[in-house]
Amino acid sequence: MAAQSENLLIKLRDAVWHPTPASMRLLALLGVITNAGIIVSGGVVRLTASGLGCPTWPKCTGDSLVPTSTPHHSPVNMAIEFGNRTLTFLVLAVAVAVFVAAYRLRSRRPALLPLAALQPLGVVSQAGLGGITVLTGLHPATVAAHYMLSAALVLAAVALHTRAGEGDETPRPLVRPGLRRLAFTLGVVVVALLAAGTIVTGSGPHAGDDEAPRFGFEIEQVARAHGALAWATVALTIALMIGLRRAAAPGAIQRRAAVLFAVELAQGVIGYVQYLMGVPAVLVGLHMLGSALMWIATLQVIFALRDRGPRADRPAGDAGGRRVRDTGPPEPPDPGVADRSGTTVPA
Repeated sequence: MAAQSENLLIKLRDAVWHPTPASMRLLALLGVITNAGIIVSGGVVRLTASGLGCPTWPKCTGDSLVPTSTPHHSPVNMAIEFGNRTLTFLVLAVAVAVFVAAYRLRSRRPALLPLAALQPLGVVSQAGLGGITVLTGLHPATVAAHYMLSAALVLAAVALHTRAGEGDETPRPLVRPGLRRLAFTLGVVVVALLAAGTIVTGSGPHAGDDEAPRFGFEIEQVARAHGALAWATVALTIALMIGLRRAAAPGAIQRRAAVLFAVELAQGVIGYVQYLMGVPAVLVGLHMLGSALMWIATLQVIFALRDRGPRADRPAGDAGGRRVRDTGPPEPPDPGVADRSGTTVPA
């Protein structure tokens, strides 16, 4: 067992200090997982009313960095909030490892370094915003900003994971401009949906602490607005799936759109059930997990719309074990779609 642990540590060290394109992508995937995971752990803090389990920041209590006995806060709530703070250090460690690996790989993949640099900078910013959230008594505006910053970090992590798995050629669109615009519109609506979700949260019963302030909105009204955006998201996804099918788009893109649609359906079922049942904490937690998965699935669809060629250590036509050009019947030339050389195909 000790030998296995030592071997694992050596592999981890080599992945960071002597990275390969393959190990870089694995580290980038770990960045996606940890940034999505901190969204869920933050939800656990709020749903267990542990948001002020550590009532100060950066210390847990007035004179201690770690939880200490106090008559004003439950030991369980203190442990949950402190555990979430501790998890931030894990996310930061992964972010630093990702950055170091990208820096060491910069001579071969210089484009990865800026995306990798966003991760430790983002985690530090997130920690600072978390401190402001505590010091403002869990004001719903700061809680909302805390969540949306996490969503931005997930965007950076997914972008890095995508770039780490592809080449560095000039992007070549794989679908027509209209479908690309539709996909980007879908992404904007999903961002609005996530933001609306934070308003619902800030107006609902799970404030993170009994004394935390709330938005002054009627929960029914903001829930309806959130639901309308959810239906708009589903409608745009269906339209995109139909468009991709009719255009005989690459199978990889169509599969990612289908995955996004399935996640949206599951998320919608959870959302309506939790609303009808009076927003029980367990279902709210699942809904938060679903929001992270839906955002990742949306980004994967958008990033799949173009091709940068195979990664340098892979043969042409291979990209992470999937065929890049699973296009089905050939499409007629389309204005604005470039060929591999970068020139524009005439209409």
